[in-house]
Amino acid sequence: MSNTTTKRVPWRDASLPPAERADALLAQMTLEEKTAQLIGVWVGASADGAEVAPHQHEMNEPPDLESLLPAGLGQLTRPFGTKPVDAGAGALSLMRTQERIAASNRFGIPAMAHEECLAGFAAWGATAYPVPLAWGATFNPQLVRRMAGAIGEDLRRVGVHQGLAPVLDVVRDARWGRVEETIGEDPYLVGSIATAYIQGLEQAGVVATLKHFAGYAASRAGRNLAPVSMGPREFADVVLPPFEMAVRESGVRSVMHAYTDTDGVPSAADHSLLTGLLRDTWGFDGTVVADYFGIGFLQDLHGVAGSRGEAAGAALAAGVDVELPTVDAYGEHLLEELKAGRVNPALVDAAARRVLLQKIGLGLLDEDWTPAPEALPAGAADLEAVQSTVDLDPPGNRELARELAEESIVLLSNNGILPLQAPARIAVVGPNAENPMAFLGCYSFPAHVGSQFPQTAAGIDLPTVATSLRNQFPESSIEYVAGCGIDDLDASGIAAAVAAARNADVVIAALGDRAGLFGRGTSGEGCDVESLVLPGVQQQLLDALLDSGTPVVAVLLTGRPYALGTAVSRAAAVVQAFFPGEDGGPAVARVLSGAVNPSGRLPVSVPATPGSQPATYLAAPLAGPTDVSSIDPTPAFGFGHGLSYTQFAWDSLAVEVREIGTAGEAVASLTVTNTGQRDGVEVVQLYLHDPVASVVRPVQRLIGYARVPLQAGGSSRIRFTVPADLASFTGVDGKRRVEPGELELRFGASSTDIRLSAGIALSGPVRSVDHNRRLHCEVRVEEVHSEAVDSVPVDVTAP
Repeated sequence: MSNTTTKRVPWRDASLPPAERADALLAQMTLEEKTAQLIGVWVGASADGAEVAPHQHEMNEPPDLESLLPAGLGQLTRPFGTKPVDAGAGALSLMRTQERIAASNRFGIPAMAHEECLAGFAAWGATAYPVPLAWGATFNPQLVRRMAGAIGEDLRRVGVHQGLAPVLDVVRDARWGRVEETIGEDPYLVGSIATAYIQGLEQAGVVATLKHFAGYAASRAGRNLAPVSMGPREFADVVLPPFEMAVRESGVRSVMHAYTDTDGVPSAADHSLLTGLLRDTWGFDGTVVADYFGIGFLQDLHGVAGSRGEAAGAALAAGVDVELPTVDAYGEHLLEELKAGRVNPALVDAAARRVLLQKIGLGLLDEDWTPAPEALPAGAADLEAVQSTVDLDPPGNRELARELAEESIVLLSNNGILPLQAPARIAVVGPNAENPMAFLGCYSFPAHVGSQFPQTAAGIDLPTVATSLRNQFPESSIEYVAGCGIDDLDASGIAAAVAAARNADVVIAALGDRAGLFGRGTSGEGCDVESLVLPGVQQQLLDALLDSGTPVVAVLLTGRPYALGTAVSRAAAVVQAFFPGEDGGPAVARVLSGAVNPSGRLPVSVPATPGSQPATYLAAPLAGPTDVSSIDPTPAFGFGHGLSYTQFAWDSLAVEVREIGTAGEAVASLTVTNTGQRDGVEVVQLYLHDPVASVVRPVQRLIGYARVPLQAGGSSRIRFTVPADLASFTGVDGKRRVEPGELELRFGASSTDIRLSAGIALSGPVRSVDHNRRLHCEVRVEEVHSEAVDSVPVDVTAP
């Protein structure tokens, strides 16, 4: 480190305001040093082999670090997530790299290191949690916040500063391969769960990154990285609300632009989106980072730039601060544009200032900053000595993974066969029955990176469904037959599977997906599908098993919902698990045995037929069945659906005031009683129906929910305070408004199972609202006793 960095200079003085420190440093930097803070470098990645990012095969030669480092470096890309690395060795290697970076530039500025962390820290040996679609199925923000906190702790203690998660895209077409990465098809559920995740990560000291801003999941025909054709009201009322909630409530410090273009404008070049809305209106003051290679895509895929320099200028002007994953447009190309006067240097100053402020906030410019990560013992310097010293999958993590997996499993149907009563003979059939990878999403390390290193073990324990059933039912005779592969067309094994079924008392059919990237899986980034039929010949296998005469329990381990056709009514039970993580096998077995009472609810609708997409519950009246179309999009199971091994009665709905002003609030309460013989959880969902509005509205939409645990025989009273702001929508003039008129509050166990409803009226003038409007109901759950009532607020998004 140079002598300059040892002096007491303003940018090292932690007692000064961060802005003053950043400005003082910026004033001393050359243009080359400023632009160096706007680039990342991906050490160890190349164009050879299988890709983990779109168009990675088009990567230029690896950057020359010796020539880059004297000017400094903004980001280090995935030091743990590029190939299998022992966590201790990786932490030591990162420490040495940071020492080198800081020593090479005249201000001693280290880089920020970022990693993927969508379903856990994407590193070898790290806990693989359930995917975000499973988080949505829990309807439990508090648990998701705890998980994110654990992920953040693991990232921070090995020296990682930023996590590229969560995904706030709202599912619009389940054929899209990245459905598994989303939280669901409802903006409020997505926003409330994602905000909780961000709070957990940020409170652990790690920069969270919202993605993909905005509209990425709404591409035509569910194709990855395809154009988005969407009107401004749908964009404002469906796509943007989760991001708005997160920016307002989570403390998030970074946003990633989407790859897609909406109505011809790529997000990476959209000033009105990245600056006008995100910064000027919502007040976001963090960094905007590029999705991998996204700036170059302005030239290569979108055709709105004729050169890398033009692409750099367009992205920088729009508001993209940092180019990831590696230097391309923001390197020499940007410098050439600046020197030629085609890009305003003030744009570089603004972006570099935001980067420096973030580094100051992380303590990277403090005088006592050290590159030594918490996980390494003091003075650690030998790779062999630190091998196996850092555990990224400790018991506490696995316990969290277990809780999430159990709460996310959805019981779709049950004719009474579940829970299983220790059957003497169980046939365990299906391509996911003995597949340890069946529980992992495409951004888990074993699927995302480990699949390219087949000689390396997964690094974590992944008990299969069959193994877990053997452990759960030690007295049962269990026979396993695959029956078929996940996505091949070989049906020759179905006969053996049927024979095993006929010799059993019950069949557990473990079916579903294989997570992968760019066509290497049946679910995941770039693994889009033409229709929602089970991959390969799995539907043929399931139908043959149902014909065997033995009761069949279908267990779906998938990254998206699939249509099962008549199998829905013929199966003895259907259990849905959206890639439930490393403890998925035991969690499924515990649900089947009754050791766990299922409490998951669908975050996406399950279609009745495989070709009726795109369709979500969040739809206008014309999107439903009509007598002028031969296609009926009615789902087999609607958003929010999920059964239990106990029963719940809903009654005593009361609304305090039936008429409120357009700036007022309504208070409604109801009682839910567990009328069954065992403890369970009910998820009370509040939907708003607006029968007459100045623009077409969805038939209903979720505005609040409460996850209510109830002992057998127990009752709780759930009280919702509903602000009129939640009735707002984008009007014909493009402005958000609350209109007077009749509304209906619908309380349901799902979007298709409304138990109670009450009408209220909004009176007064049309009221304009903006980004300062209220976004939540206040929800309180009051346990009803014979002598007293205990009132407990339900935490949806509060830190």
